[in-house]
Amino acid sequence: MKSGLVLEGGGMRATYTIGVLDVMMENGIEYDGIIGVSAGAIHGISYKSRQPGRNIRYYKKYGHDKRFMSFRNMILTGDMVGRQFCYEEIPWKLDPIDNEAFKANPAEFYAVCANVETGGTEYMKIDDLRDPVQMEYVRASATLPFVSRIVEVGGMKLLDGGMTDSIPLRKFQEMGFEKNVVVATRTDSYVKEAENIALARLIYRRYPNFLEAMVKRPSMYNRQKEYILDQEKSGKIFFIRPTAELGISRTDADPDHLEEIYRIGRKDALRALPGLKEFLGID
Repeated sequence: MKSGLVLEGGGMRATYTIGVLDVMMENGIEYDGIIGVSAGAIHGISYKSRQPGRNIRYYKKYGHDKRFMSFRNMILTGDMVGRQFCYEEIPWKLDPIDNEAFKANPAEFYAVCANVETGGTEYMKIDDLRDPVQMEYVRASATLPFVSRIVEVGGMKLLDGGMTDSIPLRKFQEMGFEKNVVVATRTDSYVKEAENIALARLIYRRYPNFLEAMVKRPSMYNRQKEYILDQEKSGKIFFIRPTAELGISRTDADPDHLEEIYRIGRKDALRALPGLKEFLGID
């Protein structure tokens, strides 16, 4: 029975996920497959490359750097998150990914992207981060609408995967991963409300399928959460999530705030560790 790790996104809120993943790595917990959405894909990379501490280290050091994420970037380049700084300088120069370890780890890794033209979801297998096309798929998975340009790669137009499949547990189950651990960044009580998409209708007017997906996103997300909770009750998955809202925005890069959310993730993971090991059959 193949084990899978499913990672929700959430921008800087997913600093919680970093804490959870670091505890898992420190305890030698591994999976047959990893699927990440947006920030979940970003943090899943360091999990597959077995580099605990890396993500919280560079988030705290560079998260408030204007080259990392800023309206200045958006004005100058069209992207709030700096492409060159975040996807070239940090991973290959300032705090390098161990790409050889990433490739050597047998776990399958998937980044989830929204296809702007079809309104559907692309699940891109990533096995070599030095491949510029594959790294672009990772970037596309974390590229937020409205504040970023559409990423054109592999003959597709892509954006943040959370727009069309926020927590892809069902997809991983369909792919044959039967024993799954889900890490979310919202509480059980969180309900996504309908959003005003007037601006979306203006910006993405050429992409009616994507607009339809944006309209349906709240109901999609809420159905996914219901499904996850049902799967947890039946013992089919192991679910780790915050017990209280994290109180951090998607773009809050204050190092103290990030450290606080990271520590909450660690605390929750340590508390869940005995049950997690039992679920995975680890002594």
